[in-house]
Amino acid sequence: MYTAKLNRNENIEELQEFIRKNGFAILISTVEGKPWATHIPLVLSQDGTKLAGHIAKGNKQWKDWNTETDVLVVFSGPHSYISSSWYDHENVSTWNYIAVHASGTIRIQSTEELLSGLKSLTNKYESRSQHPVTVEGFSPEFLNKEMLGIVGFEITITKLEAAYKLSQNRDDKNYKNIVEELEKRNEPDSTSVAAEMRKQRKLD
Repeated sequence: MYTAKLNRNENIEELQEFIRKNGFAILISTVEGKPWATHIPLVLSQDGTKLAGHIAKGNKQWKDWNTETDVLVVFSGPHSYISSSWYDHENVSTWNYIAVHASGTIRIQSTEELLSGLKSLTNKYESRSQHPVTVEGFSPEFLNKEMLGIVGFEITITKLEAAYKLSQNRDDKNYKNIVEELEKRNEPDSTSVAAEMRKQRKLD
């Protein structure tokens, strides 16, 4: 992952929290000698060392996996266009964003591990539902049938890299103006980028 030194974030705890809040990721590996990507929700373990999820059995990405298979997982956060018209000097427009890459090795889970992973994933995303669904609430027949169509996996993380590209190279005046212009848009991504920029430079 290319990241300019000014934009790197090496705070592991912060990156783990980012992954927990932005769990819908892109899982990338090689299939038949070519890159293959699957968009998928993943759950980070409590100690932050492993990721777990599942893919459709019809997805051939899993068929070549073994304990030595290297994978890359991309987690994306808010992003927004930054217009150079917001600066007090001539410059180019750019894009602000947050992204975290997790590299690691992957293995296929046992049926018991897959079931445990389904419970964790469901409980995480049902936590704010008015009437939460639980894996335990499914009939055994339905659950067994659904599990036959998926493959569970676990990734042992070997490296975390992150780009927090948030106009760190701008002086306070231009930085603050970027934040204010982003907030004027009243768009979710722009507002989130602005909030992160306020946090990074401790703006009121």
